[in-house]
Amino acid sequence: MQEDDYLAMLDRAKEKLPDTIESHERFELPDLDIIQEGKITIFRNFMDVVTKVRREPEHLLQYLLKELGAPGNLEDRRVVFKAKIRASDIDERVRDYTETYVICSECGRPDTRMERDDRTLMLVCEACGARRPIHVRKAARPDVNTLRAGDVIEVTIDNVGKKGDGMSKYMSYIVIVPGTKRGMRANIKITNISGTTAFGQITTDPVTR
Repeated sequence: MQEDDYLAMLDRAKEKLPDTIESHERFELPDLDIIQEGKITIFRNFMDVVTKVRREPEHLLQYLLKELGAPGNLEDRRVVFKAKIRASDIDERVRDYTETYVICSECGRPDTRMERDDRTLMLVCEACGARRPIHVRKAARPDVNTLRAGDVIEVTIDNVGKKGDGMSKYMSYIVIVPGTKRGMRANIKITNISGTTAFGQITTDPVTR
C-alpha cells in the first residue's frame, strides 16, 4: 500500500471519530470535612458530597442517621449529628452509600439514577444501560458507647487511686491517667483497655469521641 493511500485512509478514519471521547476518570468522593464540638459531630461539607453523588440530600442524610444510629439534622450545607462519631465511621458509611446507590456495578460509572419498578428500587446506568435492583447491605453499626485504643476524650479527674494515678468515669469505663490530680480537666488519649477499665495519657490532640 502506498504511503499516500495509508494517510488518506487514516484521515477518513479520524473524520468518523466523535468530537469528544467520554472520560472514564476514576470516581472520587470529596475528602470529608468533619469536626467535633463538645458532644456533637459536624459534617461540614455534606452538600459537596450530595452534589458529587447526584442524590437528594434527605436520602443520604436518612441513610447516615440510620446506619450510624445517631440523631441529626441538615443545617444549611452541613449535617449536625447529636453524638460523638468517628470521622472514619462516617466516611465508611458514605462510601457504602455510594457503592449501593450510585456506582454502576457493570461499568463502574456514577452516571446513574434510581427508579421504582413495581416494589423494587432499581439503579439504572445512563452510561451503559445496565439495570440492577438495589440491595442495601446491613453494615454493623459503630457502638458509640465503646472506647477503643487511640480515642481522645475529655475527662475531669474526680478521684485518685492508691498508686496516686488520677481516675475519671467515662460512659461505663473507669479511666486511669497517671500524672493527674483531682479536679484536673484534660484531653486524654486512650492507650489500653481491659474490660471496663481504660488507661490513658494526657495529650494535646483534639477530642475524637
